[in-house]
Amino acid sequence: TKVTSTSAPRSSVQAAGTASRTRSTEPALRLDWCSYEAAKYACENWHYSKTVPKQKLVKVGVWEHGRFIGCVLFGDGANNGMLKPYGLGYEDGCELVRVALGKHESPVSRIVAIALKFLRRHCPKLRLVVSYADPSEGHHGGIYQAGGWVYAGSSSASHQYIANGKQWHAQSIDCQRLRRHPDPCANGLEWLRKYRDPNASQVIVPGKHRYLMPLDDEIRARVAPLAKPYPKRSRVRSADSGTTPQE
Repeated sequence: TKVTSTSAPRSSVQAAGTASRTRSTEPALRLDWCSYEAAKYACENWHYSKTVPKQKLVKVGVWEHGRFIGCVLFGDGANNGMLKPYGLGYEDGCELVRVALGKHESPVSRIVAIALKFLRRHCPKLRLVVSYADPSEGHHGGIYQAGGWVYAGSSSASHQYIANGKQWHAQSIDCQRLRRHPDPCANGLEWLRKYRDPNASQVIVPGKHRYLMPLDDEIRARVAPLAKPYPKRSRVRSADSGTTPQE
């Protein structure tokens, strides 16, 4: 079963904004389904991208002492061929697409581990979760290393565009090209300069660290030979989940 959207119980949505119980009676850490609005708030305020992926999402909210502190989001992923190297089809896995946390006490690796349990309960036929750590943002994947994920090396370098002061993924621009102003004579950069920003430019971004979390024994055995030594943390402070420096 592929990832399908989740919706939060009413009590969960209400708790996203305020602490509904006192510190003494509320568990130190609680995860539950959260609303899109709560996930959007977390991503826009506590994730370096400031965006929510435009895809079907499993949205797991995180609370400490009754206070909403962020979310963990799973989705289909931006790359349709993401699972092919592992002998899996599109329906067999998903991507951890956001860990967006504000100030928190609990280790991020513990939060992600509990979120994975929610995912497996909601999508029991999933067999593999993939996630990426972006070295250009100072991330090396510390939360995945602490959680025992398999490090499978880096993805290939790619190009992105800068237009109107914002950096865009090539895939996002391609979608806009096809939907808004189809122009078979223009590539992404030419299209941007023609329709969006005459001073648009292209930049090369390094590949991202790729981590795998197998969800059954067969897939665990299949990806085990792909494991490489964990990369080390760079000196650049991480911003992937708010105040957490080990990402």
